[in-house]
Formats: sequence, structure tokens, C-alpha cells
Amino acid sequence: MSVGIVMLVHAALDRAEQVARHWSSHGCPVVIHVDKQVKAADHKAFVQRLSKVSNIRFSKRHRCEWGTWSLVAASQTASEMMLASFPEVRHVYLASGSCLPLRPVHEMIEYLEDRPMTNFIESVTTEDVPWTVGGLDSERFTLRFPFSWKKQRFLFDRYVKLQRTLKLKRRIPDGIVPHLGSQWWCLTRQTLSAILEDPDRPAYDRYFKRVWIPDESYYQTLVRLYSSNVESRSLTLSKFDFQGKPHIFYDDHLQLLRRSNCFVARKIWPRANRLYDTFLAPGADVMSGAEPNPGKIDRIFAKAVERRTRGRAGLYMQSRMPNVDWENGKTCAPYSVFEGFSDLFEDFEIWLSKMVGARVHGALYAPGRVEFAGKQKVYAGALSDSAKLRDYNPVAFLTNLIWNTRGERQCFQFGPRDNQKPAGFMARDSNAQISVISGAWAVPLFHANRNFSEIRKEAARLQKIETEHLTLLRSPQTKARVRIWTMADFIDSPMEPLQTIIDEIGARHARRLTEAPRMVDLNGFGQFLQNLKNQGMHPHLMGDFPGDDMAVEAPRARRKPYLVKK
Repeated sequence: MSVGIVMLVHAALDRAEQVARHWSSHGCPVVIHVDKQVKAADHKAFVQRLSKVSNIRFSKRHRCEWGTWSLVAASQTASEMMLASFPEVRHVYLASGSCLPLRPVHEMIEYLEDRPMTNFIESVTTEDVPWTVGGLDSERFTLRFPFSWKKQRFLFDRYVKLQRTLKLKRRIPDGIVPHLGSQWWCLTRQTLSAILEDPDRPAYDRYFKRVWIPDESYYQTLVRLYSSNVESRSLTLSKFDFQGKPHIFYDDHLQLLRRSNCFVARKIWPRANRLYDTFLAPGADVMSGAEPNPGKIDRIFAKAVERRTRGRAGLYMQSRMPNVDWENGKTCAPYSVFEGFSDLFEDFEIWLSKMVGARVHGALYAPGRVEFAGKQKVYAGALSDSAKLRDYNPVAFLTNLIWNTRGERQCFQFGPRDNQKPAGFMARDSNAQISVISGAWAVPLFHANRNFSEIRKEAARLQKIETEHLTLLRSPQTKARVRIWTMADFIDSPMEPLQTIIDEIGARHARRLTEAPRMVDLNGFGQFLQNLKNQGMHPHLMGDFPGDDMAVEAPRARRKPYLVKK
């Protein structure tokens, strides 16, 4: 008993020759189909180099194109020659010119000898296939596809749309249930000859000629008619990415291929010299006897696909710039944004840094410059304090800052005076913690030495900006953790909101706050707001602030209770 190899070759003829000689030298007859698109001179030289090998044949050539009937016709022609020329063959193994044997050939022969009536072909119904790419599952069997998906994509899409609009459907031949699977199979002589010699074959061929990608459905469907002994799996290791394109194996995949215990792998890079030298070496005949198990490396491929499609959370770079909302996390780590705190408290950044042990910056999006912690001019990842460079891409500035400082929480100030372009990004970022004291922007105006007409105009502008920002933060699309207090409510009881913020950040010392940062002088602030109202500007974001001239005192530390000993 022997195993016959049908090879479909279209490129890298030198590698195909090397593999064909390997199969042949180990007792496996080979029938090679060379794509008609290969130049005649190259084909002639290829045939001449193998002409002296007694158990290698060349079949009639077809012009092959991906996703068309030509690939099935090529395998039919070569399989017919295999069955007619080599009667001792019991199993026929379909491979490509880029396939490479991973285990000793005699292991595969002995493996198939122990299973003389078993057909190895992936064959599942359309309802059970999760990996079809292109939006066509059952429709590939009920619509017509006379146009090439690759070369005539416009006509392909328009014709599919027309058939859907007119509700045109093809009739599936009686007696068959469409199945799908990998095009690389290993069938018994009995099953393969039954498919090729069936009196109804012309009808089946006519039907499948207009099926989309028939090499993934022709044998997979018809094998169910002639055999009940089908193992729905391929002995060939072939992996595909999320776009349906095959993974290419290179030299650094050597150990990965060994772990699979598969007999054959595709698709091998033609210049992977180490792979060809290792697996085709005469001394590589080491008996392993292991069951082929590509599932061993499925986890690695699944992780690679996820990394390619989703990337690392919060990482943006030239080689991977995902579409909007396709990213795997907008940023890579939690960070905190404070709005109005530095206006209301003196040296708030110093106090917060001492409380939480995080890196606390000033206003990163201030108009003049980037206010890095410690007044640094260049920060992690060579980020400059230049406002011009920052504003070229404000969102990228933030994502780079968070990425470059992984492991250290970043806190910074933000307000209506700053560049508002990253506001929407932060609101939709689940890593953001945004705390707002609305109306606190008025405190610097209160202390400013400016004409009141200018102050009123600036107050109206800032209030409009903050109103729009608060609307954004209250949107259903907001994913950030947002806390908003009016200035009046915050001043009335500042310790509770400050404690909440510190707890969310994760303070260095888990204990209750005993003192708040020093509040700026607000004597006369109520009258200032009243003056704004008198000038026709209504400052409503501060909340119900007292309108008299009472001083607003900073909160005092709680007195310790007296302990009375008995």
C-alpha cells in the first residue's frame, strides 16, 4: 500500500521539485499539476529535471485562478492520472507546491495503513462554519458567480446585489447537502474514484462551476455521498488570519511546526532554507508516533490574530493606527483629570502628589505651554512642552504620555481656558477619572487686575465652553468616571468629595483625610458674581453661591474628641 501525492504548483518551482523528490524517494508516487500561467520555458525545464524519476508524472495543465472552478478541475485531472497510473495507491493526498512534510514519510504511510477506509477532509455544513470570510455562507451555493472576485470585483459585487434584489436562487442538485472545509484533503482510492466516476458527475460539475470558491466545497460535499467514514479534519497544517489569508511560515517557526505533530504544513516561504533543510534532511527520520494535533498551536495563532487586529491597549504607532473606535482601549492605564481644583486651592498639585504618590502635572493643555510636573521642558518619551507641537495632535499627545509612563498614574489639570480638542476623547475613555468643580474658572477672574468689561466678556466665553464640556461629560456615550460638583456645593463640604477622589486614585496611605489643601481667598466673591449679573452675564455654573459679602472660610481640621477614662 502507498500514498499518492497530488501537487498543485504555480510558483517556486525549485522548491516544488525538492519536495516532489522527497515524496518520491520515500515511495510515494507524485502527480504534479503546473498552473498554465507558468511560462512555457520554465515549465519545460521543470519537467525535464524530473523526467528521469519513475514515479513522478505531470498532468494536463489548467489556467488556475483563486476562487474559481479551475482549481477543482486541476485536482480532478491530476487525481484521475494518479488512480490510473499507480494502482497500488490506497490514499491520495492533495498538496500544494508550497507544502512541506514535517514528519518522516513512512510515519504518514503507516498512519494511513492503520486507517485504510478513513477519509481525512474537513467537511462541515454552512451553519457550523464560523470562519467564512466575505459575507457569503449559504449564498455561495444558491447564487451564481460568473465573475472573478479578485479581478472583477465591481462586477462580482453588482451581480450578487442584482440576484439578491431579484430574489434569484439556484436549485441545489437533489441528494447533496452543501458542506465546506479546507481544500487540502486525503481521500481513499475508493471514495475518490467514486466521486470522479459517478454518472452524475457532469451535473455536479455544472452546478459547482458557479459556486463561489468551489475548491472549498466540491469534494467536501460529495465525499458525504460515497463514504460514511469521514474524519472532518485535514492532515495539513494551514492557518488563516482574520482576512482569510493564509499564514506564511518562516524559519523562526521551526519549533512551532514541530509542536503541531502534523504531517504536512502550508504555506512555507520559498526562502525558508532552515525549514526545508531541517524537514527534508535524510537524518530527519525520527519516529514520533504522535497524533497530528494542530490544536496545540491554535492558542498561539489566536493570540497573534488578536494582537494584530486589536493591538496592545493604548498603543498607537506608525505601523498600527486603528480606525476610530476600533482601538483596544483608548489609553493603556488609568489617569485622573481635575477641573477647577487648581483655581480653588493653592498649590493643589503639591498637596495631591503628597496624598496619592502619583505624578501630578499642571494644565497639560494650557495655551502657552505644557505644564509638566516640576516645570520640565521635556518629559517621558521625549514629549516637549511646546504647545505648538502638542496641538498638532492633542489626542496623540495624551495617549503617548500615558503609554510612556506605564506603571505610574498621571494626574493633570484641565479647564475651559485649555485646548478642548481632547475633551471628547477623554470623556469616551474608560481609563479616565474626571473630577469637575463647575464655575471655579471664575476665581482667577475675581482676582484679576483687569477692566470689569473685559472680565465679563471673558466670563461669558469660559462659561459657554464649560457648559458644552459638561454636556459632553453627561452624555450617554461617556465612559469615563465623572464626578461634577458646583462650586457652591464643593465649598460647603469639601472633605467628602476630596476623600472620594483620593480613594478612587488609590492613596499611598489608606486613611481618612484630616486636612484639605489651602483654599484661595474668596472674600467678596459673592459680590463679584452679583456684579456679573448686574452687567447682564448670568454665572449659573457656580451653583447657589451666597450673594452677600460674607467671607468663605477654608475648611478647618476636625477637632479630636476628648476621651474620658473611667
